[in-house]
Amino acid sequence: MTATPDVEILVIGAGQAGLSVGYHLRRLGLRPEQDFLIVDHSPAAGGAWQFRWPSLTLSTVNRVHDLPGMSFEETLPAGSEHAQAATAVPQYFELYEKRFDLRVHRPVSVRVVCDRSSAVTCPNEEVDGLLHAETRPGGGAYEDRTVSTPVVDSSIRTRGLINATGTWDKPFIPYYRGADRFRGRQLHAHDYRTAAEFAGKQVLVIGGGITAIQLLDEISQVTKTTWVTRREPVFRDKSFGPEDGRAAVAMVEDRVRRGLPPGSVVSVTGLPEDDRVRAARARGVLDRKPMFDHLETDGIRWADGTFQHIDVILWATGFRSSLDHLAPLRLRGPGGGITMTGQLATQVAADPRIHLIGYGPSASTIGANRAGRAAAVELTTYLGLPHR
Repeated sequence: MTATPDVEILVIGAGQAGLSVGYHLRRLGLRPEQDFLIVDHSPAAGGAWQFRWPSLTLSTVNRVHDLPGMSFEETLPAGSEHAQAATAVPQYFELYEKRFDLRVHRPVSVRVVCDRSSAVTCPNEEVDGLLHAETRPGGGAYEDRTVSTPVVDSSIRTRGLINATGTWDKPFIPYYRGADRFRGRQLHAHDYRTAAEFAGKQVLVIGGGITAIQLLDEISQVTKTTWVTRREPVFRDKSFGPEDGRAAVAMVEDRVRRGLPPGSVVSVTGLPEDDRVRAARARGVLDRKPMFDHLETDGIRWADGTFQHIDVILWATGFRSSLDHLAPLRLRGPGGGITMTGQLATQVAADPRIHLIGYGPSASTIGANRAGRAAAVELTTYLGLPHR
């Protein structure tokens, strides 16, 4: 027996991907809060951008892609290239939500999503043929902020789900021997605020991505740094064109269509050799070293047996997809990946009612825009919803 849903489609997350989905659902004629609902666990508009470190400005951020139907540039005052990304991008998102009347409900944290289609998948619950998103007011780490009361029930019943939770809430720190014995400070790039707090410390920066380079550059200007990566970083000295981008996305898309863990789009694009990188290289900052052997109480032991004192370890080691709330749906295969299908690999092969935006090839901001449209069209078509 199939019950009446609260909404036809639930969208979890209101970052770049979630807002793109909302825009395209509206374009198809669906009504917010009636046909679809967007919930977000953050206290305000802006997705993960609102939590980025203050020194990340519009001139240093990799790129902010436009949301569909509204240019980022039209929201910026003249001379704003040095504005903090954590302020400028959330303002853009907030204006976008208002212009297209997306009615995002926040802060709402989705704790878990269950499939009540059979007694096998939900043995202790009533079978009604719907997906149930169990929610609570607030948003995890952000619940201590002063916020208004959200207008949603503790459970949202839906026929279709578009998950757009991204990766910001799942910082990844790999295990290294001795990490539990290290007495210095350890933090992830997720928690970085300013280089000034590390002045006078010996800082170890771990990671080979764009974020690692940016933070290494900042910190090295106030104190001593050591940079280590698992693999030799690859810098590109030519511009990254559309063909390069399509090739990189295609590699990640191929993996998720085969049910493999996606990896990162950035991992196959290389690092841009811009003026800032060249300046850091000239200062001797980019003297990359291979990974150490293990951690000790007050430093690291290199593979050749030598010891180096370290006060702070900054793990710029990336993020993983924030999908823990979908665990009861059993979407992952034996290797940890999720087999994806659909036009842009956003549809879960095992359950066509579910789309993942920000997973695999749609993890980049430009990829999220394209994937938002594809998911909106495919899911509404699958559910038999009329396009007005």
